[in-house]
Amino acid sequence: MSGNESRRQMLHRVVAYAAAEGITGKSLREIATGVGTSHRMLIYHFGSREGMLAAIVALIEQQQRDLLAQLADQLAATGGRARGPEAAGELMLALWHQVSDPRLRPFVRLFYEVAGAAVHGAPGTQSFLDGLTRPWLEQAEATVRRLGLPLDRDALLLGIATSRGLLLELLAGADPAATDASYRLFVRMWTHWATTPPR
Repeated sequence: MSGNESRRQMLHRVVAYAAAEGITGKSLREIATGVGTSHRMLIYHFGSREGMLAAIVALIEQQQRDLLAQLADQLAATGGRARGPEAAGELMLALWHQVSDPRLRPFVRLFYEVAGAAVHGAPGTQSFLDGLTRPWLEQAEATVRRLGLPLDRDALLLGIATSRGLLLELLAGADPAATDASYRLFVRMWTHWATTPPR
C-alpha cells in the first residue's frame, strides 16, 4: 500500500468519525482514539491537527464540486432545459440545498475553523488557502460554459462569496427559512442579471 493510499484511507476514516461524533474542540489524541489509530499516525499523515482539519475540508469541498458537475450532467440529460440562465439558477438552488443541509453543518463549521487557523498561519493549512476559491471558480467556469452562458469571473466569485456568507449566517444561528429566502433572492437577482443584455 502506497503512502498516498494509506493517507486517503485514513482521511476517509477521520471524515466518517467527524460526521458521526464531531471533532470540534477535540484534541488530536481524542480523535485518534475515536478513529482507532494513534495521534502519531495522524501527525505522520497530516502534519498537525490543523492540517488534518484542512484535509477533511478539502475532501468535502471536492465532493461538493463533484456534485455540481453531476447536477449539470443530470440537467443536460433533460434536453433543451440544460442551457441558459434558468438552468444555471436551477443548479445554484440544487447545490445550495445540499450544502445548507443540517447534516453537513459540522463540516461547514470545520471549514470556518480551518479558515481562521489558516489566516493565522497555522502549520499544515497553507494548501487550504491556496485552494480556497480557485477550484470553485474553475468548476463554475466549466459549468457556465456548458450552460452556454458568458463567462464572468466577477459574477462567479460573487456567487461563491454569497453562499459562504449565508452558510456562516446559519452557523451563527440565523433562521434557516430566512437564510434560504435570501439565497433564493440572490439567485433571482443573478438570473435577471444574466438575462439582461449588457449596456
